[in-house]
Amino acid sequence: MKTVLTGKKILFGITGSIAVYKAAEWVRELTKAEAQVTVVMTEAATRFVSSLTIAALSGRRVYTGMFEPDAGEEMTHISLARESDLFIIAPATAQSIAKLAYGFADDLLSTLVLANHAKVLVFPAMNSSMYCHAATKANLTRLQEYGYGVIEPEQGKLACGDEGIGRLVDWERARESILSAFADQDFAEQTILITAGPTWESFDPARHMSNRSSGKMGYSLARVAKRRGARVILVSGPSAIEPPPGVEIINIVSAQQMHDAVMEHYSSADIVVMAAAVSDYRPGKTMEQKIKKGGKSIDLELVPNPDILKKLGQKKKRAEQALLVGFAAESRHHIEEGQRKLKEKNLDLIVINDIIGKDTGFGADTNRVSLIDRDYQLEKLPLLSKEECADMILDKIVKLLQ
Repeated sequence: MKTVLTGKKILFGITGSIAVYKAAEWVRELTKAEAQVTVVMTEAATRFVSSLTIAALSGRRVYTGMFEPDAGEEMTHISLARESDLFIIAPATAQSIAKLAYGFADDLLSTLVLANHAKVLVFPAMNSSMYCHAATKANLTRLQEYGYGVIEPEQGKLACGDEGIGRLVDWERARESILSAFADQDFAEQTILITAGPTWESFDPARHMSNRSSGKMGYSLARVAKRRGARVILVSGPSAIEPPPGVEIINIVSAQQMHDAVMEHYSSADIVVMAAAVSDYRPGKTMEQKIKKGGKSIDLELVPNPDILKKLGQKKKRAEQALLVGFAAESRHHIEEGQRKLKEKNLDLIVINDIIGKDTGFGADTNRVSLIDRDYQLEKLPLLSKEECADMILDKIVKLLQ
């Protein structure tokens, strides 16, 4: 399957750190995503992992020196730099960062950085004392002034046994940084408030009412919006999904809690995307003790939850407010229901999801949705991964903002 990275030419510099083993995994993941990964290793890096191992993972030749014996007349430091779409340096040691900060060109990797015209991403990894030293901090600031992307390392147990900052980031965060480098930053000035997942409505300490939403669509929207430069506030019901890196997460349980969180943050948002499957009803009374099983049936009174989307639509009528996007999870009469909700709730865009369709709906990794905008223009999207679907929804939002 074609991905964002398909055919992208990535130059991958590896320097001498114990975290090389993580970089090897990144090379494998990038290659699986159909990127063309060319690796350049410093001599110190080859002490930790052999160039043969990296070549097997990338499926391409690995470069380790300025003067390769079979280079012929090729000027490797120029030809490799000229062909790259992105330059990644991971792990980046304190030594390599200092060399880059002052423009040293005493090996193939440092020379390539100077000859390179593509975006550079630097992923530091070192002992926390080294990372926190004023010299390292000054060097990293200098790299940022050059326009390089510097991805701060993680806190945790270090190879030396110390505890602190300095661990090379995990692949998930690295992946988002890499995909952001290729994404249009068309939401760079925007704050997007997104809701995701189900809500739980308790009727005793052990039981609740809910729905089958996994949160995958809302989390995909948050992930892709962050990738495209937005500040993202994600209000999430109970979900097993890890929050996307760099997203502000607000965890809630009930519909009332989601209502309160959305209303609190609404004024700071430029765009609101209500992707959560909010429970329409809740028990009229929550029992303080667990209801014991018996032979008799029980009556459960249900009362309406606040209609968050409708309240936001009413706010829009009174003043110039955030662009408002709603979701409609439907099992029949999809378009008619979508049009009704678009008008009734004063939305700018509604995303209609077939919850009983094949490969769509709650819990699926793919989705096939229809979009209706405020001018009642209908657009039916093909079956896509939820991340691809999120990108298409955000593309539509860009057009509406224009």
